[in-house]
Amino acid sequence: MDLEKLNKERIYISSLTEKDDGKKVLVAGWVYDSRDLGKVRFIVLRDISGEIQVTGIKSSAKEDVFNMMKSLTRESVIVVSGMVKKSDKAPRKREIIPESIELLAEAEQPIPIDVSDFSKTELPKRLDYRFLDLHRRKTQAIFKIQSTLMQAYREFMIKEGAVEAAFPSIISSSSEGGTELFEAKYFERKAYLSQSCQLYKQMLACSMEKVFTIFTVWRAEKHNTIRHLNESRQLDYEQAFANEFVVMDVLGRAVQYIVKKVMEINKAELDMLGLKLKVPGTKYMTFAEAVEVMKKEKIHVGKDDLSGEAEKKLGELYPDTVVFVHDWPLSGRPFYIMPKKGKKGEELSCGFDAIYQGMEISSGGQRVHLPELLIERLKIKGLNPKDFKAYIDSFRYGSPPHSGWGVGLERLTMLILGLDNIREAVLFPRDRDRLTP
Repeated sequence: MDLEKLNKERIYISSLTEKDDGKKVLVAGWVYDSRDLGKVRFIVLRDISGEIQVTGIKSSAKEDVFNMMKSLTRESVIVVSGMVKKSDKAPRKREIIPESIELLAEAEQPIPIDVSDFSKTELPKRLDYRFLDLHRRKTQAIFKIQSTLMQAYREFMIKEGAVEAAFPSIISSSSEGGTELFEAKYFERKAYLSQSCQLYKQMLACSMEKVFTIFTVWRAEKHNTIRHLNESRQLDYEQAFANEFVVMDVLGRAVQYIVKKVMEINKAELDMLGLKLKVPGTKYMTFAEAVEVMKKEKIHVGKDDLSGEAEKKLGELYPDTVVFVHDWPLSGRPFYIMPKKGKKGEELSCGFDAIYQGMEISSGGQRVHLPELLIERLKIKGLNPKDFKAYIDSFRYGSPPHSGWGVGLERLTMLILGLDNIREAVLFPRDRDRLTP
């Protein structure tokens, strides 16, 4: 097959309309299904845009073409040249009468997993054969939507006047403290895979004011839940001359923009997944107010953190809403979050969590931009300021107050689409038990 010619002449299935009836077309894709009725043979051909029926009639079809239609295996890759014909019985109300069929790649049989839209194959086995699971339209729908999500995030941030940046993934010490790191050998030195671009985006925001990135993070935590991964992507944002309420507003509007874009662009994929989305509203409450709500609901809340059960309840009480829980106890926030005076000597922080659809999607707040206070906070958290010398020194020469946040890409995808397991929202998941494919 001349692939250059194929790319010039090929038509995507979704573009076929009544204007093409009676015309000769060239299509390519995968054999999704086939039927042999003796004198008539059918193939359902699928490309990335949709499906169409290819119909071979023994009395009129070329012998080699008719014979090939019987031998083609499911998921084999073929190129079909033929005439478009109106057909009320065909799935798209039209079919292709083939003049030639070329086999580009034969799929071995049996196929190890069910790749139909009604697959009963369990998720772990589907992930073992993820390259084949990606043939499923429902799986494709998830990642088409995730693609829109990333593009929408970029569009929103560019409209906000933010600069996109790329940060290092290899670091010399912990970015946050308290989180286990994946160790790596860096020539004669010990290095780590980054669990956050937090420190770097702060440095950049203190000169370029507004900065964003889509950043891969690694966390060596030995959890194995439906909501955690050991490698994930984050949508990160940092802004100078801003407190936590300024960036909470940005986050709320960003999520609204993303959901709206998905609703506009991915109608077909949402229909495929059986979903009807709503652009979320926003709600603000202090941590103390959240605690009181949970007491009324008889749900336990920790001294300085919300339990998974509490997050789930907030999702039930405020559906389709991004709930910002702010004025968090200082003891429950990282060293770089700015302290805040509370009532009667309460140690509060300028940190917040954003809860959406019953789960935390973001943690952020105003950062400590004062070197001596930063040293103090590091010591309180049991960290050695010497390990953060370059970070501390970056705030000694004109660093404005600044704030920011990070949102997990896969978790946001999971919650928007109502997926049961975050691994559904990752092309090739990395967790405690999975390193391949």
